[in-house]
Amino acid sequence: MDIVFRCDPNLEAHVPQPQPARSALPDWLRSMPANAHSSLLDQPIRTVKQCPPFLDAMQYGFMMPLPCDIDVRDGVFSWDWPVPEPAAAQHPRAPLSFHVPAQVEGSPMARDGQVVVKFNSFWTVELPAGWSLLAMPPANRDDLPFRPLTGLVDADQYHDVGILFPAVWTDPNFEGRLERGTPVVQCIPVPRQSFNLRCETMDADQTAEFDRLGRSLTTETGVYRRAYRARRSNDESS
Repeated sequence: MDIVFRCDPNLEAHVPQPQPARSALPDWLRSMPANAHSSLLDQPIRTVKQCPPFLDAMQYGFMMPLPCDIDVRDGVFSWDWPVPEPAAAQHPRAPLSFHVPAQVEGSPMARDGQVVVKFNSFWTVELPAGWSLLAMPPANRDDLPFRPLTGLVDADQYHDVGILFPAVWTDPNFEGRLERGTPVVQCIPVPRQSFNLRCETMDADQTAEFDRLGRSLTTETGVYRRAYRARRSNDESS
Protein backbone atom coordinates (compact mmCIF):
# COMPACT_ATOMS: atom_id res chain seq x y z
CA MET A 1 0.00 0.00 0.00
CA ASP A 2 1.20 3.50 -0.84
CA ILE A 3 0.28 6.20 1.67
CA VAL A 4 0.95 9.64 0.20
CA PHE A 5 1.82 12.58 2.45
CA ARG A 6 1.98 16.13 1.12
CA CYS A 7 3.05 19.36 2.80
CA ASP A 8 2.99 23.01 1.84
CA PRO A 9 6.05 23.71 -0.38
CA ASN A 10 7.12 26.64 1.78
CA LEU A 11 7.11 24.51 4.94
CA GLU A 12 8.85 21.36 3.70
CA ALA A 13 12.16 22.26 5.32
CA HIS A 14 10.50 23.14 8.64
CA VAL A 15 8.24 20.20 9.51
CA PRO A 16 9.22 16.66 10.53
CA GLN A 17 7.85 13.92 8.33
CA PRO A 18 5.36 11.29 9.46
CA GLN A 19 7.18 8.13 10.42
CA PRO A 20 6.42 4.43 10.89
CA ALA A 21 5.24 3.80 14.42
CA ARG A 22 8.05 1.27 14.93
CA SER A 23 10.54 4.15 14.50
CA ALA A 24 8.91 6.23 17.24
CA LEU A 25 9.09 3.87 20.21
CA PRO A 26 9.65 5.65 23.55
CA ASP A 27 12.91 5.50 25.46
CA TRP A 28 11.21 3.92 28.46
CA LEU A 29 10.32 0.85 26.40
CA ARG A 30 13.95 0.34 25.41
CA SER A 31 15.20 0.79 28.97
CA MET A 32 12.56 -1.17 30.87
CA PRO A 33 13.58 -4.66 32.09
CA ALA A 34 12.47 -7.80 30.27
CA ASN A 35 11.89 -9.47 33.64
CA ALA A 36 10.91 -8.11 37.04
CA HIS A 37 10.40 -9.56 40.51
CA SER A 38 6.79 -10.06 41.57
CA SER A 39 6.29 -9.56 45.28
CA LEU A 40 2.87 -11.16 44.95
CA LEU A 41 4.24 -14.37 43.40
CA ASP A 42 7.70 -14.05 45.01
CA GLN A 43 9.42 -14.89 41.75
CA PRO A 44 10.63 -13.18 38.56
CA ILE A 45 8.07 -12.69 35.80
CA ARG A 46 8.22 -11.52 32.20
CA THR A 47 7.24 -7.88 31.67
CA VAL A 48 5.15 -6.47 28.82
CA LYS A 49 8.42 -5.86 26.99
CA GLN A 50 8.22 -9.56 26.09
CA CYS A 51 4.54 -9.41 25.08
CA PRO A 52 4.22 -9.43 21.26
CA PRO A 53 0.64 -8.01 21.15
CA PHE A 54 1.72 -5.12 23.40
CA LEU A 55 4.74 -4.36 21.22
CA ASP A 56 2.99 -4.92 17.89
CA ALA A 57 0.25 -2.46 18.84
CA MET A 58 2.89 0.19 19.53
CA GLN A 59 4.65 -0.48 16.21
CA TYR A 60 1.66 -0.64 13.88
CA GLY A 61 0.73 2.12 11.45
CA PHE A 62 2.43 5.49 11.48
CA MET A 63 2.80 8.50 13.77
CA MET A 64 1.99 12.12 13.05
CA PRO A 65 4.68 14.14 14.88
CA LEU A 66 4.58 17.43 16.72
CA PRO A 67 6.10 20.00 14.34
CA CYS A 68 8.01 22.05 16.94
CA ASP A 69 8.85 22.31 20.63
CA ILE A 70 5.95 23.42 22.81
CA ASP A 71 6.60 24.78 26.30
CA VAL A 72 3.98 24.52 29.05
CA ARG A 73 4.36 26.80 32.06
CA ASP A 74 1.62 27.67 34.58
CA GLY A 75 -1.01 26.35 32.19
CA VAL A 76 0.21 28.52 29.31
CA PHE A 77 1.27 26.94 26.00
CA SER A 78 3.96 28.72 24.01
CA TRP A 79 6.38 28.05 21.15
CA ASP A 80 9.10 29.78 19.20
CA TRP A 81 8.73 28.53 15.64
CA PRO A 82 9.59 31.06 12.96
CA VAL A 83 8.28 29.55 9.74
CA PRO A 84 7.74 31.26 6.39
CA GLU A 85 4.34 32.22 5.09
CA PRO A 86 2.70 29.07 3.67
CA ALA A 87 1.88 29.01 -0.01
CA ALA A 88 -1.71 28.00 0.84
CA ALA A 89 -3.54 31.00 2.32
CA GLN A 90 -5.76 28.78 4.48
CA HIS A 91 -2.87 26.81 5.94
CA PRO A 92 -2.36 26.96 9.75
CA ARG A 93 0.78 28.55 11.14
CA ALA A 94 0.47 27.51 14.80
CA PRO A 95 1.26 23.94 15.91
CA LEU A 96 -1.90 23.80 18.00
CA SER A 97 -5.13 25.61 18.75
CA PHE A 98 -7.96 24.96 21.18
CA HIS A 99 -11.51 23.66 21.31
CA VAL A 100 -14.12 25.43 23.37
CA PRO A 101 -15.15 23.26 26.36
CA ALA A 102 -18.76 23.07 25.16
CA GLN A 103 -17.70 20.80 22.31
CA VAL A 104 -17.27 17.90 24.73
CA GLU A 105 -20.17 18.83 27.03
CA GLY A 106 -22.00 15.72 28.25
CA SER A 107 -19.03 13.41 27.56
CA PRO A 108 -16.49 11.96 30.04
CA MET A 109 -13.94 14.39 28.58
CA ALA A 110 -15.81 17.38 30.03
CA ARG A 111 -14.17 18.00 33.38
CA ASP A 112 -13.61 21.22 35.28
CA GLY A 113 -10.32 22.76 34.29
CA GLN A 114 -9.59 20.17 31.59
CA VAL A 115 -8.43 21.72 28.35
CA VAL A 116 -9.17 20.32 24.90
CA VAL A 117 -6.38 21.19 22.49
CA LYS A 118 -6.26 20.68 18.75
CA PHE A 119 -3.03 19.59 17.12
CA ASN A 120 -2.84 21.14 13.68
CA SER A 121 -1.57 18.97 10.86
CA PHE A 122 1.12 20.03 8.45
CA TRP A 123 0.74 17.01 6.19
CA THR A 124 -2.18 15.80 4.14
CA VAL A 125 -2.74 12.05 4.00
CA GLU A 126 -4.06 10.21 0.95
CA LEU A 127 -5.01 6.52 1.10
CA PRO A 128 -5.97 4.15 -1.73
CA ALA A 129 -9.63 3.84 -2.69
CA GLY A 130 -11.73 1.97 -0.16
CA TRP A 131 -9.51 2.73 2.84
CA SER A 132 -10.10 4.97 5.86
CA LEU A 133 -7.66 6.33 8.42
CA LEU A 134 -8.12 5.43 12.08
CA ALA A 135 -6.46 8.15 14.18
CA MET A 136 -6.06 7.16 17.82
CA PRO A 137 -3.92 7.83 20.90
CA PRO A 138 -0.42 6.41 20.56
CA ALA A 139 -0.74 2.88 21.94
CA ASN A 140 0.36 2.33 25.55
CA ARG A 141 1.66 5.89 25.88
CA ASP A 142 0.28 6.91 29.26
CA ASP A 143 3.45 8.94 29.74
CA LEU A 144 2.10 11.63 27.40
CA PRO A 145 0.22 14.49 29.11
CA PHE A 146 -2.58 14.39 26.53
CA ARG A 147 -4.96 11.84 25.05
CA PRO A 148 -6.13 12.35 21.46
CA LEU A 149 -9.73 11.65 20.64
CA THR A 150 -10.14 8.66 18.36
CA GLY A 151 -11.53 9.41 14.91
CA LEU A 152 -12.06 7.68 11.58
CA VAL A 153 -11.48 9.71 8.41
CA ASP A 154 -12.19 8.57 4.84
CA ALA A 155 -8.76 9.67 3.69
CA ASP A 156 -9.15 8.16 0.23
CA GLN A 157 -11.55 11.05 -0.47
CA TYR A 158 -10.67 13.64 2.16
CA HIS A 159 -7.03 14.39 1.47
CA ASP A 160 -6.74 17.94 0.18
CA VAL A 161 -6.22 19.49 3.63
CA GLY A 162 -4.54 18.22 6.77
CA ILE A 163 -6.52 16.28 9.36
CA LEU A 164 -6.81 18.10 12.69
CA PHE A 165 -6.34 16.02 15.82
CA PRO A 166 -8.24 17.10 18.96
CA ALA A 167 -6.89 15.88 22.29
CA VAL A 168 -7.79 16.17 25.94
CA TRP A 169 -4.96 17.60 28.04
CA THR A 170 -5.04 14.98 30.78
CA ASP A 171 -2.21 16.23 33.02
CA PRO A 172 -3.05 19.69 34.37
CA ASN A 173 0.16 19.61 36.44
CA PHE A 174 2.47 19.10 33.48
CA GLU A 175 5.29 21.62 33.38
CA GLY A 176 7.99 21.41 30.77
CA ARG A 177 8.53 20.91 27.09
CA LEU A 178 6.91 18.68 24.51
CA GLU A 179 9.70 18.13 22.04
CA ARG A 180 9.47 18.41 18.29
CA GLY A 181 8.73 14.96 16.87
CA THR A 182 6.65 13.80 19.86
CA PRO A 183 3.99 11.42 18.50
CA VAL A 184 0.66 13.23 18.45
CA VAL A 185 -1.53 10.44 17.08
CA GLN A 186 -1.05 6.90 15.83
CA CYS A 187 -2.72 6.32 12.47
CA ILE A 188 -3.78 2.97 11.07
CA PRO A 189 -5.27 2.45 7.59
CA VAL A 190 -8.37 0.26 7.74
CA PRO A 191 -10.45 -1.13 4.85
CA ARG A 192 -14.08 -0.08 4.58
CA GLN A 193 -15.96 -3.34 4.31
CA SER A 194 -19.02 -4.87 5.87
CA PHE A 195 -18.82 -7.88 8.16
CA ASN A 196 -21.11 -10.33 9.91
CA LEU A 197 -20.89 -11.43 13.54
CA ARG A 198 -21.24 -15.18 14.15
CA CYS A 199 -21.44 -16.55 17.69
CA GLU A 200 -21.10 -20.33 18.06
CA THR A 201 -20.34 -22.95 20.67
CA MET A 202 -17.14 -24.96 20.42
CA ASP A 203 -17.38 -28.52 19.14
CA ALA A 204 -15.42 -31.40 20.68
CA ASP A 205 -12.30 -30.81 18.59
CA GLN A 206 -12.28 -27.09 19.33
CA THR A 207 -12.75 -27.75 23.04
CA ALA A 208 -9.81 -30.15 23.01
CA GLU A 209 -7.68 -27.61 21.15
CA PHE A 210 -8.65 -24.94 23.70
CA ASP A 211 -7.34 -27.17 26.49
CA ARG A 212 -4.20 -28.13 24.59
CA LEU A 213 -3.25 -24.53 23.85
CA GLY A 214 -4.26 -23.43 27.34
CA ARG A 215 -1.87 -25.96 28.86
CA SER A 216 0.93 -24.82 26.54
CA LEU A 217 0.42 -21.19 27.51
CA THR A 218 0.71 -22.02 31.21
CA THR A 219 3.71 -24.34 30.96
CA GLU A 220 5.80 -22.81 28.16
CA THR A 221 7.07 -19.36 27.23
CA GLY A 222 6.89 -17.67 23.84
CA VAL A 223 4.07 -19.87 22.48
CA TYR A 224 2.27 -17.05 20.71
CA ARG A 225 5.48 -15.56 19.33
CA ARG A 226 6.76 -18.89 17.96
CA ALA A 227 3.59 -20.44 16.57
CA TYR A 228 0.91 -17.79 16.08
CA ARG A 229 2.33 -14.35 15.48
CA ALA A 230 2.21 -13.45 11.79
CA ARG A 231 5.42 -12.13 10.30
CA ARG A 232 5.33 -8.42 9.39
CA SER A 233 6.89 -7.27 6.14
CA ASN A 234 8.99 -4.78 8.12
CA ASP A 235 10.18 -7.21 10.79
CA GLU A 236 13.90 -6.74 11.36
CA SER A 237 14.37 -10.48 11.00
CA SER A 238 12.67 -10.68 7.62
